This record gives sequence, structure tokens and C-alpha cells, in this order.
Amino acid sequence: MRLSGELRERTKKYASSVIGFYVKLPMKREEVRVLGKQLLRSGTSVAAHAREASRARSDSEFCSKLDGLLQEADESQLWLELLRDDCGIAGEQVHHLLRESDELLALFTTMVAKARKREV
Repeated sequence: MRLSGELRERTKKYASSVIGFYVKLPMKREEVRVLGKQLLRSGTSVAAHAREASRARSDSEFCSKLDGLLQEADESQLWLELLRDDCGIAGEQVHHLLRESDELLALFTTMVAKARKREV
């Protein structure tokens, strides 16, 4: 199974949006700085795992790389929720990133399930 160029581009766009969000955070607040760095790491890792999955040599390797992507996307969602709920970071950009995280999680969960069915 291969990852389409469209999905690779979508995860890259997600990573770019995370970067854009990160640079606008009020870094004078320690909790925002810490959570923001965590988000920056996990959000950009989503795209890195997508790239790795696109070069997988087997369904098993493909699933493993996408499992990593799912972990990073879920973690990114957590940092976004904490920034929103506990740090008062609001706005369309948070909403957009949370929505995109949800969509990526759903999409890649389905892909992994289908690939695992082929393995059996």
C-alpha cells in the first residue's frame, strides 16, 4: 500500500499550520511555551511519519509507520486541547488544527485497518 501524494501534501500542510500557530503563541507564559514546543514536535512528526509510510516496503511496515503518525496526531490534539482549555488560547487557527487532527486520525485509522485486513 502506498500513501498518495495528496495525503503526503495534506500532512505537510498540517505541519506547516502547526508551525504557523506555534510562532504566534504568547511565549512569555511558561505553560504556553512548554505545551507549544510539545505541539511543534508532535505536529511536525505527523508529516515525517507520512513520508516514512510512503516508502514502506510491506504492509506491516506501512502500518507501523502509520501507527506512529496516529500517535503523533493524537498527541498533537492533546496539546491543542490543553492550550485551548487550560491556557485560553482561542481562535480559528486552534479550531482548524483540532478539526484537521480529527480528520487525519479518522482517515489514517481507516487506512491502517484496511492494510491490516490484507495482512491476515
